[in-house]
Amino acid sequence: MSSRKKEVGVDMGLTEEDKAQLLKLCKTAVQCKCEGLKPPVFEPTSEKLKEKCGAFVTINKKGMLRGCIGWLNATKPLCETVLEMAESAAFKDPRFRPICEDELEFLDYEISVLTPFHRIKDVDEIQVGIHGILIRNGLRSGLLLPQVAAERDWDRTTFLQETCRKAGLNRDEWKDPNTEIYVFSADVF
Repeated sequence: MSSRKKEVGVDMGLTEEDKAQLLKLCKTAVQCKCEGLKPPVFEPTSEKLKEKCGAFVTINKKGMLRGCIGWLNATKPLCETVLEMAESAAFKDPRFRPICEDELEFLDYEISVLTPFHRIKDVDEIQVGIHGILIRNGLRSGLLLPQVAAERDWDRTTFLQETCRKAGLNRDEWKDPNTEIYVFSADVF
């Protein structure tokens, strides 16, 4: 698990055992894919792991980002979403080459289980360290998870500007009345 100075996100009722199972699922899925094996069959032991939730999986190698992909919509059981996002973060993040077997021992996994998204009208509703942001304007959109702003000690304005930048928008385009801003939180572990 990653070590962070600040606690972020919210508690979504997952037990320590649920979290351990999901992290093990990530690691096993990536390892199997690297070794050319089928992904593991996972039978959830908790009802929480069967609930439909969006989630992101972030993979770091020696403290540096190595892949991060997520699914925003709550369309599949959490355990299925995490399995798919682990494989996608490891092998389909377009910013990185696919992970190879000799990297496995250096990887750390972080899971962000998402709450539903809520459109806001007033940016004062954004709580750094609690909320992530999704910004949309036209065909462009960008998302940053709650832990990003907390880890970088950003204030609300910087968080909005950096989310705009990620969307390919001007840094202050969050002020444009045509820009939609959504907040969400996550259970991050």
